[in-house]
Amino acid sequence: MNRSQYKFFGIQIDALSIPELNSLIAESLEQNKKSIIANHNLHSLYIYHHNHRMRSFYAKADYVHIDGMPLVLFGKLLGFPLKREQRVTYADWIWPLMAEAAQKNWRVFYLGSKPGIAEQGARILRKKFAGLQIATAHGYIDMRKMSQENLATLAAINAFQPHILMVGMGMPRQEYWILDNLEDIQTNAILTSGACIDYVAGAVPTPPRWMGKLGLEWSYRLVTEPRRLWKRYLVEPWFVAKLLLQEILGMYNIHVQNIIQAEKNGRKLN
Repeated sequence: MNRSQYKFFGIQIDALSIPELNSLIAESLEQNKKSIIANHNLHSLYIYHHNHRMRSFYAKADYVHIDGMPLVLFGKLLGFPLKREQRVTYADWIWPLMAEAAQKNWRVFYLGSKPGIAEQGARILRKKFAGLQIATAHGYIDMRKMSQENLATLAAINAFQPHILMVGMGMPRQEYWILDNLEDIQTNAILTSGACIDYVAGAVPTPPRWMGKLGLEWSYRLVTEPRRLWKRYLVEPWFVAKLLLQEILGMYNIHVQNIIQAEKNGRKLN
């Protein structure tokens, strides 16, 4: 697959649509390799610039897709040829991903959510997609690498032999867990899926999909979970505004330097 990578705000992203992401998973299976498919949104961008462990995780990721329309819009503002369909959130992706998993006999393991919620979501997915092989484990465990809970969780995952491991513990907990346990995980594709199955199970209200397409999904989530998300949506964006200003000033400085260099070259020719 031809790879379209762009760098801005100090991060590197891959411009990928849902079909392309599914193809990357299929490629990992065919080549029997282990791939991390991560994602970036404004929240992860904030954590990335304030947390060295998060930067270590993204350094290990094989692909980083866009999970948030604001990043698409900011990218377009900075001149990158990003498209709406290259904003992929799990609320949209989970359905075509599970459909392909059922069709191609991919085994899926979902780690995350409160006890009982992941299995509730899995039952809904099994009912909708006949033949889907999906197992779950809750994410409220002692995350220390050698704790009994963590070792038991790894044993359950590896016993199931999943082709896809979805880790939905929320940022940055899910990234930390993958970083700490990567060498011991036996799977092909590792996905950081946030509260994905909570939406499927109905434990968290799913924002109307038209809001996501317009970049307004954040407002719905803020209204439904204000105590948990107020800082993410009302404080962290100011840091992103600072990054945007730095990008614009950087582009302006490069433009000025190019003009000065062109004038120097012109004088030399004369």
